[in-house]
Amino acid sequence: MRMTMTQKILAIHAGLENVTAGQLIEADIDLTLANDITGPVSIAEMQKAGFDKVFDKEKVCLVMDHFVPNKDIKSAEQCKICRDFSNEQGIVNFFDVGEMGIEHALLPEKGLTAPGELIIGADSHTCTYGALGAFSTGVGSTDLAAGMATGKAWFKVPSAIKFNLSGKLQKWVSGKDVILYIIGKIGVDGALYKSMEFTGEGVSTLSIDDRFAICNMAIEAGAKNGIFPVDETTLAYVNGRVKREFKVFEADEDAHYDEVIEIDLSSLRPTVAFPHLPENTRPIDEAKGVEIQQAIIGSCTNGRIEDMRVAAEILKGRKVCKSVRTIIIPATQAIYLQALREGLIEIFIEAGAVVSTPTCGPCLGGYMGILAHGERSIATTNRNFVGRMGHVTSEVYLSNPAVAAASAITGKITDPADIM
Repeated sequence: MRMTMTQKILAIHAGLENVTAGQLIEADIDLTLANDITGPVSIAEMQKAGFDKVFDKEKVCLVMDHFVPNKDIKSAEQCKICRDFSNEQGIVNFFDVGEMGIEHALLPEKGLTAPGELIIGADSHTCTYGALGAFSTGVGSTDLAAGMATGKAWFKVPSAIKFNLSGKLQKWVSGKDVILYIIGKIGVDGALYKSMEFTGEGVSTLSIDDRFAICNMAIEAGAKNGIFPVDETTLAYVNGRVKREFKVFEADEDAHYDEVIEIDLSSLRPTVAFPHLPENTRPIDEAKGVEIQQAIIGSCTNGRIEDMRVAAEILKGRKVCKSVRTIIIPATQAIYLQALREGLIEIFIEAGAVVSTPTCGPCLGGYMGILAHGERSIATTNRNFVGRMGHVTSEVYLSNPAVAAASAITGKITDPADIM
């Protein structure tokens, strides 16, 4: 059959026995997703096209996470559109203040994404759910509108690059460093409209949070999606969360890949992406010493409980540099509560950091940490384009949570190993 894991998922959702790279297909959707920025556009497009009902009120998801709690009148109006629509349509999976979280952390947590499923979202980091062995990808708001109304979407079947992982990550190195290393190696268009498929013995050494971070940033290499095989780690995560049957897919042994890239996880060091592209990466030894004014630990990439624990391990008993505004954002209410129960929030506050309710906030320059002229931020977010987090002269340096926490203490980009 010669199909990759992604191609098998697309084939079954298109009702076909086989698909090949480049083929155009129409496929059934298991879940559609929009947020408070993209949702209103999709709703308007759906209504403009003459549709008055969603295809399935349980398979349309709206998450208020970008400017929530609302920062101004416009953001409040955006949320009201989504809220009214959800009430009218009886949308089951509508998440607002109090139960919301950053969408790409919230949906897996709620059991709304499962192995083998096909998920589209009007947000580029929808590719996150490949960590669970699903095909998930970002689409435009118009495409999402069609999906919300019909339960179908068209795709060009992607070819694939195989990343064969071996070894085990060292202390203070995480999935964020794996994907930053890969993007630095192949570039921001190195996997353009391709599937990034991760395999090899090293996969079993990666936590589910590591895998979420890796798949989350597949789009930063231009990929259509990122995907991991389903193993014991995956099943342990979905067990008790996913209440429906799901199907596990594996790539054929003779599946065709455009390229196979070998990565020894044990050789990786903490990695930092310098402005203004995620591909502008350097190992920590070449990044040390850059002064910062802000540190952000959170986002759909690194706002999970493992990230909170790593940051707390470094910040415990220490104080952040007085000149560094340190903002920590648990990605969901459940993660926030878990961090509270474990005493992590207390550690953060005693260290001089502030802790925010779950929000995308500063990642996209929304609020909760906007940069002024010439300021620099170390951030566990996923993009560092010009003006991404504020003024066009500001700079964003992407890192893992350990590096961000260590840098918050010293006031300059720091290797965690140097202070621990």
